[in-house]
Amino acid sequence: MAITTEDVLHLAVLSNISLDEKQIEPLKKDLDNIVNYISQLDELDTEGIEPTYQCFDMQNVWREDIIEEFEADREDLLSLTVENEDHQIKVPKVL
Repeated sequence: MAITTEDVLHLAVLSNISLDEKQIEPLKKDLDNIVNYISQLDELDTEGIEPTYQCFDMQNVWREDIIEEFEADREDLLSLTVENEDHQIKVPKVL
């Protein structure tokens, strides 16, 4: 599969980069070399080989969900704020 100028320009748009005309041709060659290198994997005989999704055995480590009492109560924490309203911390709008 040969990389075209349109492919390079499309990738530049997706990558949000601008390219000069003189940068396009070397980039085409580099991308073509990368694709050709990766296409060597097509030559491998993978008949009868199960897909590998991860290379080593991983397991989730679960712990008991324990609710612990917090040392400060709501009123103590609200008293530390600059401004509060209806038992909530009042902050500036963020848009």
